Amino acid sequence: MTETGGAHREFHRTHVDMPEGRLSVIAEGPEQAPAVLLLSGAGVDSATLSWRHLIPELARDHRVIALDWPKQGLSTEWKGFADHAALRRCVLAVLDHFHLDRVSVVGMSQGGAMTLDTAIELPDRVERIVPINPGGILSFPPVYHQLLWLTAQSRLLNSTLPGLMVGDRRRTAAFVGKALLAGPAPDQKEIVDEVMAEMARHGAGSSDWQNASIGPWGMNVDLRPRLPEIACPALFIAGAKDIGVKPALTIAAARAVPGARVELLAGQGHWVNRQSPGRVNRLVRDFLTEPAAGA
Repeated sequence: MTETGGAHREFHRTHVDMPEGRLSVIAEGPEQAPAVLLLSGAGVDSATLSWRHLIPELARDHRVIALDWPKQGLSTEWKGFADHAALRRCVLAVLDHFHLDRVSVVGMSQGGAMTLDTAIELPDRVERIVPINPGGILSFPPVYHQLLWLTAQSRLLNSTLPGLMVGDRRRTAAFVGKALLAGPAPDQKEIVDEVMAEMARHGAGSSDWQNASIGPWGMNVDLRPRLPEIACPALFIAGAKDIGVKPALTIAAARAVPGARVELLAGQGHWVNRQSPGRVNRLVRDFLTEPAAGA
């Protein structure tokens, strides 16, 4: 199966069946090449939205696997709640389906959290990681935390009101410009088109993972205590103007991982891989292809 996006190149797709539904997965590049798993963000995102520019860059000499999370992109049939445990099962199912014994993992936001989680839970199968503005490293002060929890519990606040953007190009463009980017992107018009198409398919609300990750008194998903367990090479990428995951949090997470490096990108927001795809592509490629320490 192939997928096309306007003037963009086609991506080859397959699917991975799970008890809750079917995951749609992009598979590109030589089958025997070093494998890279790409994990996209939460809410209005998908494999093509996050990785449209990175997939063809890496597929020249890597086996690139990029899944649509449950209820995103073309992974439309899903029964149940796609919380942290469910996404962990998705990652494992994809690795097993493609017989990937060793893989590098690149993920942004929600996908960044699952990148860190995979390095912690499956250390023998992870070669390198690149968390980009990762989730799973956040905490909030009292009262503000409770307000966020109430928002996560309220369908009106986490789904109905954001849904007012669906079909409204002006509101969608404002959302992209303020919440995801911190400056112009080279293909910003196309980004808005793609976001509108994803909203038309799945709405504009937060993801199950986002809603389930915050509890009434604390974060249900907080990977920070286990970051020192990560033993593989790691490159963290932070947008200096990210309003979703403050860059100081990403820098602190990088410092907790032994030997990790961090790149702080000036003028960049949350979606650095779409705001400056060329720069992010170079950072990721250089890191994935550099010789291992002691080689």
